[in-house]
Amino acid sequence: MKMKTTLSLVAAAAVALLSFGAIAQEKTRAEVKEEAKSAAKTGGAGEANPTPTPKAKSTKARADVKGEAKSAEKSGEIATGDTTKAPKSKSTAARADVKAETKAANKAGAIPSGEEPATKK
Repeated sequence: MKMKTTLSLVAAAAVALLSFGAIAQEKTRAEVKEEAKSAAKTGGAGEANPTPTPKAKSTKARADVKGEAKSAEKSGEIATGDTTKAPKSKSTAARADVKAETKAANKAGAIPSGEEPATKK
């Protein structure tokens, strides 16, 4: 009697496993392929083919934009170059005075030349 119960339980489990495989596959391969083709045609193909977002179009003509940029650059509204550096300060000494100072410092040995250290004589 025990053998009959075990045998019937094994048979019931086998039937349940085999029938689950048939239920899980609701669509055939041909049906899935047909759905994919129609989705690709209509643009609803999912993540594989996302629709690109259109770029924003300008309402101004190119010449107008260039003219505005040129006038803004002339008026100083547009920063050019490296704006992080401080502007160089202008020297108040004349070029001849600076040359004379440099020549005197060089004669005195205050300006190092090559790899020797700066020493005052």
